[in-house]
Amino acid sequence: MSAALPLDAASGTDPLNDADPRRAAEHAHLEALLRCWLVETHTPVHPGPLRVTLPSTGLSLRTEVTHCSPSGWHRFGPVLLEGPGGALSPADPVLAVALVAQEATRRGGARRGGIPSGQTADLVERTAESVRRAADFVAHRREHPLSPPPVDGFLAAEQALILGHLHHPAPKSRDGLSATDNADFSPELRGSFRLHWFAAAPSVVSHDAVVGSPSLSGRDTVALLADLSELPRQDGRVLVPAHPWQARDLPRRPRIAALIEAGLLTPLGESGPRWWATSSVRTVYRPDVSVMLKLSMGLRLTNSRRESTRTELRRGLEIHRLLDAGYARETFAAHPRFSIVRDPAWLAVDEPSRAEGPDVTGLDVAVREVPAGIADLRCLVGLVAPRPGLGRSLLGTMVAALGAGAAEQWVADYTDRVLVPMLHLYAATGIGLEAHQQNTLVQLDAKGRVTGSAFRDNQGYYLAASHLPRLLGLLGVDTSTLAVVDDDIVDERLSYYLLRNQALAVIGCLGVDGLGDERRLLAVMAGRLREALPSLASAGPRGDRLARRWLEADSLPCKSNLLTRLHGIDEVLAPLDAQSVYLDAPNPLREATR
Repeated sequence: MSAALPLDAASGTDPLNDADPRRAAEHAHLEALLRCWLVETHTPVHPGPLRVTLPSTGLSLRTEVTHCSPSGWHRFGPVLLEGPGGALSPADPVLAVALVAQEATRRGGARRGGIPSGQTADLVERTAESVRRAADFVAHRREHPLSPPPVDGFLAAEQALILGHLHHPAPKSRDGLSATDNADFSPELRGSFRLHWFAAAPSVVSHDAVVGSPSLSGRDTVALLADLSELPRQDGRVLVPAHPWQARDLPRRPRIAALIEAGLLTPLGESGPRWWATSSVRTVYRPDVSVMLKLSMGLRLTNSRRESTRTELRRGLEIHRLLDAGYARETFAAHPRFSIVRDPAWLAVDEPSRAEGPDVTGLDVAVREVPAGIADLRCLVGLVAPRPGLGRSLLGTMVAALGAGAAEQWVADYTDRVLVPMLHLYAATGIGLEAHQQNTLVQLDAKGRVTGSAFRDNQGYYLAASHLPRLLGLLGVDTSTLAVVDDDIVDERLSYYLLRNQALAVIGCLGVDGLGDERRLLAVMAGRLREALPSLASAGPRGDRLARRWLEADSLPCKSNLLTRLHGIDEVLAPLDAQSVYLDAPNPLREATR
């Protein structure tokens, strides 16, 4: 079994536990950069010394692989920059990302035409910003390790992502967020805030809702939002909430400024109780309310500006109606503890001259139901997130308390109750869930054992094109708002989101926390997937196709976060078949069972 924490061989300490939060944050960014570079250059990783040569500058990065992870969650000792003549100095993550980006540019990136001009400088700037924010988050969490009331268990997990995406070079970049905004709006700092409200003429508002949604409780969307605002009625005007950051930005936009000038839209200021940001930053939650609100926010978080498109707003309702019509009946019967979190209503501000409104409104809200049993639900990203200087992750802490052998049982239960239901849904309906760690909710019992799961996100639904005629026939419509792409592309996306990003994070976390050998845990996952093949096959024609590929293929698609970022791709707005840069990488499930 691995040591409880990967150690620097020279000093016997983990650099993430450095007493200086800045140094801990810098090391976290260097580790993330190394993970990206190693997988994206197909570099084999072994325990012991590691030297990453950068021929375009004649420099190298040197470190020690302290935890060699079959799942890709490698850990490293202090990272050094090797200069001319072998001179060594501590590596700075901002300089390191500039050097690595220059090397990637020299190699031509991953697309014809190479890496666009200016993207390296942009990434360097955003890495510096990300390091600063992460250092603040580490310092704050060390000073305030316990969640204050009224933060509940669900929200505590949403606020646990201190270091961000462990395979992204600038995971905490949020350009445009001031220091004051950071304190108020960052889940990592447990900030809370009141919503900003606008009063809009009905002629410039579009909205839709599912009739009979429990979250609306007999009210329509307009009435629900008015109640949440706690503002007096506005003489027939529609009350529209906005994130306070977005509310400050909107009047600078010509379209919104014109509506305000014409008297069709009036800013009212902040009102009502305080809300807390969840891990996505723009979806807000209150423990005492039966809905969450997903708001547009024009910040670039990691790769994309987080503003909802009209298609995404409608997609939540289409999924709701599909589920009500029994489209996933077989999956829910086979896996009764698996659910889809519903987004039953939306509202957006349009322009009088365009009945359909712009694709991106900037001022809109999706209403999300608080799922039943939320007290027992935890976002996976919060469970597996490292806690620098505070010990094991939340997942590691729970599994350690369960005793010997608990890691293998936890992985088995996770595979059966989280991963397999998502595969079953794909087999039975053609709907592929973009179920990365942040969108995956794990249901736990009082001891921390997996009892079920849920998926959330009105953006993250692919539909395999072969299933489109059946779906359209059920709804009686001509088009679908789901992301309809060739079956092979959905397979590619799910191989990354469901397996590499989501399920392998569980194994990597348990390995890093010293609670199990990763190869053994991978073998457990493979065994449970193999046991599920008959039920997946019965769910639909070739329903076991993707699981068999995961078990048998030597390589599987993997998202290239560094190159995606360097190519300047906004994954919200990019074409479906070019949302990110993908590459093939060795399949850990196959390697573990050879």
